Amino acid sequence: MVHVNESLAVVFPVSFRLAVTRPPALAPADFPAYLAAHPLDHALHPYLPELATLELARHQLNSAPEVEPCGVEKYTINPTVQLVEVGWTGLPAFLTDQTVQPRKEKALVLVYRPGPRDAALIRTPDGHDLLALKIIMEGLDTREVAREAGVTVGRIDGILAAAVHKGLILAPPSSLVRDLSVQENPSGEPWPKRVATFALQWHLTQACDLHCRHCYDRTSRQEMEFSQALHVLDQLYAFSRAHHVDAQVSFSGGNPLLYPFFYELYQEAVDRGFLVAILGNPMEERHIQRLVEIKRPEFFQVSLEGLREHNDYIRGEGHFDRTLAFLDQLRSYGIYSMVMLTLTRANCDEVLALADMLRDRTDLFTFNRLAMVGKGAELASVEIDRFPKFLEAYLAAAENNACLSLKDSLFNLHLAERNRPLTGGCTGFGCGAAFNFVSVLPDGEVHACRKFPSPIGNIYSQSLSDIHAGEPARKYRAGSSACQACQLHSVCRGCAAVAHGFGLNVFTDRDPYCFKAH
Repeated sequence: MVHVNESLAVVFPVSFRLAVTRPPALAPADFPAYLAAHPLDHALHPYLPELATLELARHQLNSAPEVEPCGVEKYTINPTVQLVEVGWTGLPAFLTDQTVQPRKEKALVLVYRPGPRDAALIRTPDGHDLLALKIIMEGLDTREVAREAGVTVGRIDGILAAAVHKGLILAPPSSLVRDLSVQENPSGEPWPKRVATFALQWHLTQACDLHCRHCYDRTSRQEMEFSQALHVLDQLYAFSRAHHVDAQVSFSGGNPLLYPFFYELYQEAVDRGFLVAILGNPMEERHIQRLVEIKRPEFFQVSLEGLREHNDYIRGEGHFDRTLAFLDQLRSYGIYSMVMLTLTRANCDEVLALADMLRDRTDLFTFNRLAMVGKGAELASVEIDRFPKFLEAYLAAAENNACLSLKDSLFNLHLAERNRPLTGGCTGFGCGAAFNFVSVLPDGEVHACRKFPSPIGNIYSQSLSDIHAGEPARKYRAGSSACQACQLHSVCRGCAAVAHGFGLNVFTDRDPYCFKAH
């Protein structure tokens, strides 16, 4: 039988050791009061009773049964959180380091379990912790809190996100969920079902300093006024809050920097707490500096279409060398760089040689297959019967070149045959058109995917949430009925833009490059 003092030593590892007197028999719940009633203990360590109170609270939480939170529909304070008022500062630090000297002053201490399987923590809250708890406890509107504090709403949302990360607040799960057809992943890791980040690929302008031979849209579209562009950001903010996802704005074009209010809009996106990225062309260093002064983008994507001669035939003389120099500049500023190639019949043999040149110059290199749309219809797609061998060679090269990314969803056909870990395909969920991303065009049209005509609404007359929930978006999200029974459906779905370019029905026909036996 464990002696009661031994039990107290377990519950109160610090305060029991420091106590001068030893009670013959005492329940743990009575130990803090016992210390307060003994002048000798109080004289040596006047903070000892409150220290014991904190240790008791920790023990009680650790002894409580694990309860998995479920059905959280809004931000909720972790039910294990206890905010204890004490008369001494420094008590949490003292518990791990007895050289710390507590100071006589009122303070608040947090005692809680971050997760149902985590040990209870005792720590001093900072001002952001207390603000987050106040916002949730009192049901305050984050935009109003931001206005009163004179800060951006992104700053307040970031404080809430940090509190969620610390386990103080429980966040509702993303409501964007994809049913899984792949039940087992050879890697052993579970497949994600819920979208964490929703991306808005925003084509701000049709204006461009290049005249690429495969451009899929050279139509004239009216650019948004700045007030209209702010409306788009507000729609994205409302969508992200309603669906409990992070939001990312990928600014594109044309060349997004040619939009007259680009930097103002970039700042507004940052102020709302959005992740920001750029899909653009090489630019002068002063533009990079200005971007970084606002916020370093998550990534900057540029394009190359093969080695120098072929690339400059497609994108214009001198583009290849300008792009290589620009990649070096991005690296000097610590900006994650991505290089995208449009795969055609003419450049298929140059892809791996280009990747080898880029291995120390870019963080990621990948390709999209040509969508024979717009000017792209004048180019030739890679031969269908040649494509599987190309993927095999690319996979082999990727084993020795870390920058090579397996973006094309059809890589999973080879990986599944070899019982190797599958990839998330084009967007982490196979084709993500109208699921975890949409495209907004300069005139407000919203498309499921920018690489082919796939209108699903207009941001001027509909909310983004209504567009995403609408029947046109649901049809693109479901993908082709020809793929529904495939076990790789949730990480593939092929490429609708490619199918469209071949004159196929994207809702009933499968990707013409799919080489899986059916």
